[in-house]
Amino acid sequence: MDEHSDHQRSDSTTAVGSGVGAICDPNDSGPARVVHGVDSARPVADLSTSNPDFTDPRWYLNRELSALSFQKRVLHEAMDPRNPLLERVRFLGLLTKNIDEFCMKRIGGLKQQMAGEVSDLTPDGRTPEEQWRLSLETLRELLTQQDECYRTVVRESLPEIGIEIVRHDELSQQVRDALREHFKAEILPTLTPLTFDPAHPFPFISNLSLSLAVRTRCSGEEPKFSRVKIPENQPRLLDVEGVVEDTGADPAIEAYGPADRDAETSAHPVDRFVFLEEVIAANLDLLFPNVDVLDWSTFRVTRNAEVRRNEEVAEGLIEMIEGVLRDRRFATVVRLEVSADMPDEVLSLLLDQLDLDEREVFERTPPLNLRHVSRLTDLDRPEHSEPSWTPQPHPRFAGVDDDETDRDVFDVIRADDVLVHHPYHSFEETVQAFLSEAARDDDVLAIKAAIYRTSRDSKVIESLIEAARNGKQVAVMVELKARFDEENNLRWVERLEEEGIHVAYGTIGLKTHSKTALVVRREDDGVQLYSHIGTGNYHGETAKGYVDLGLMTNDPDVGHDLTRLFNFFTGHSFHEEYRKLLVAPGTLRYGLVERIRTEAEHARTGDGGRIVAKMNALEDPDLVAELYRAASAGVDIDLIVRDICRLRPGIESITDTVTVRSVVGQFLEHSRIFYFENGGDPEYFIGSADWMTRNLDRRVEAVAPIEDAEIRAEIDAILERYLADTRTAWMMQPDGSYVQRYPEADEDSCNVQEALMRRADANASPPRDPPVSFRRDSKDEDSV
Repeated sequence: MDEHSDHQRSDSTTAVGSGVGAICDPNDSGPARVVHGVDSARPVADLSTSNPDFTDPRWYLNRELSALSFQKRVLHEAMDPRNPLLERVRFLGLLTKNIDEFCMKRIGGLKQQMAGEVSDLTPDGRTPEEQWRLSLETLRELLTQQDECYRTVVRESLPEIGIEIVRHDELSQQVRDALREHFKAEILPTLTPLTFDPAHPFPFISNLSLSLAVRTRCSGEEPKFSRVKIPENQPRLLDVEGVVEDTGADPAIEAYGPADRDAETSAHPVDRFVFLEEVIAANLDLLFPNVDVLDWSTFRVTRNAEVRRNEEVAEGLIEMIEGVLRDRRFATVVRLEVSADMPDEVLSLLLDQLDLDEREVFERTPPLNLRHVSRLTDLDRPEHSEPSWTPQPHPRFAGVDDDETDRDVFDVIRADDVLVHHPYHSFEETVQAFLSEAARDDDVLAIKAAIYRTSRDSKVIESLIEAARNGKQVAVMVELKARFDEENNLRWVERLEEEGIHVAYGTIGLKTHSKTALVVRREDDGVQLYSHIGTGNYHGETAKGYVDLGLMTNDPDVGHDLTRLFNFFTGHSFHEEYRKLLVAPGTLRYGLVERIRTEAEHARTGDGGRIVAKMNALEDPDLVAELYRAASAGVDIDLIVRDICRLRPGIESITDTVTVRSVVGQFLEHSRIFYFENGGDPEYFIGSADWMTRNLDRRVEAVAPIEDAEIRAEIDAILERYLADTRTAWMMQPDGSYVQRYPEADEDSCNVQEALMRRADANASPPRDPPVSFRRDSKDEDSV
């Protein structure tokens, strides 16, 4: 099966406009085909040439627009009727979270550059102002589509399965009375109205908070503006029946008014909710007594998160991060969302007081902030939800700590390297078990770990604390600069230091992003080093929803390399040479470039040339240029890139041997896998680094080679499934748009994540599956 000819160019639909999702004519052999992306401001030019200049900006797609294209694919999951209804609701909430972070980081960063009059052009030839404008235009269209999706999915479709979000004015008087009693008892005491007038300054609006803009008037006076913050420690969605019961009202009262009684007819019980802000708005007379409430509307601000301080002049990293957190709270506003019914006078006041451009205002159909609709997915509607998945035991760890087998984790790793694949393999029964066993084992001398993100109740940290209490030498690198996790990491630093554990807070000028752990153990034949190198964080919760890989090995060379790396974290000297690991910012960039060029040389001499790389983002322009040169030489390149991708596939005579696909499924794709055919002596790597400039030059990353034959076969099988996916994969086009892939008329749909769940379930106990090849000439469809 030729992946390029069969699936890249057979998708002949032309991308139309810059729309979120342009639905094309349905194909008889599959669902409607959807086109996403397209930068209408800069359509793809004819780049076919015998002598390409890879410094030409037209070769590079824009980072910000590429990131927003991924968010369009996330929105499509909420729009796709093939998904269970509550799964669509989950994606609707996820999109809000994603867009919030994009605005805080990327829009905030662009606005900061504009304020600093930065004029440097991006690799695609754009100024910060141009990117800011195009990003806001794309966001506006995306959020309009999200509002429409909320209407069709939540307001119109959920009632069909007994879940309703109703407007307060749709409820019967009896129910409104019960809600009023609840408001007086539970909500009113928590509210603080802040009025703006000559005696009161304009109130501070916190980041991402939802607010009511209320206009009131005393007799004979001008209208006054007040801000009422919607409390974040109250349920945003109030359970109507629960409130009725709690207030002692008759639970049998009708929920709807007389005009809406037909809505009460349902074959099964109905879960009914009303938004908190509507209940507050309906009872503003209790908050503003003896004045006329003229009108109310909702708004929400987003502030810049790109707040930095000079590390070189900071007294300490902890003080610097604490300062950043304070500065971020008062940072520049970069987006204002307002309800469509906001009066012009109120909008004008907000624009003036928040110092915003009209282009930064997003008029939304209420409700604002759809994060909270994800709560609905917890309701008991199994037939309308994705089947629940329980991560499976790893077959290699069967019988560990069993009295009959007398085997422990170290016996398993020492026998052969182990590849763990989350969320298909249980994090608790693999990585967590490795660290927990090390904490208790009398023969373990030391444990070292690099923590980038972890949970608030991290068992990983607890194991490290237990190890220290048991007399082990424990050293922990906690990256304080992990954006949005700074506070959580600061708390863990304090806790670790209270236990007398050696803690490094980070590295000046670099961010430590590697996911590594090292256990030093005394055994009969001397001290042994046990290593874990992963693609994902030591975070037990995200390991249930993020797709990640980890290598557990007793390889002394890998252990030697990790020893050097941890010495860098706690010391001050950086090693430039490693035996096996590719480490950024030292050897990783050079190692990748060298291997890409080797594949190009093999292609020129007629000895093949093949690269398969899976990552979250391909952004570094120098690596993109190397891939262009390799493709021009004839190297077959399959890229599995979740979101940002600067490279244009499918350019005649240049990248017609390149495919780029993005997989958007039930789990977030987060693993990084790099395969180089190397003239028949292939090389495999997994690690923490994406192919982004920041990962290669400004972060500490660790990428490990895979040398075990069985694990290589396992990675072959994983990559084959990604390349065969016809359900969650999107194929990138030369103009940067994406076309959703679907099976041919005589093919069954292949969902890579479902296939890997089935495989993990079947392999929960030995024996292993036979090796599966993902080479381009593989035609064994049964293998996927």
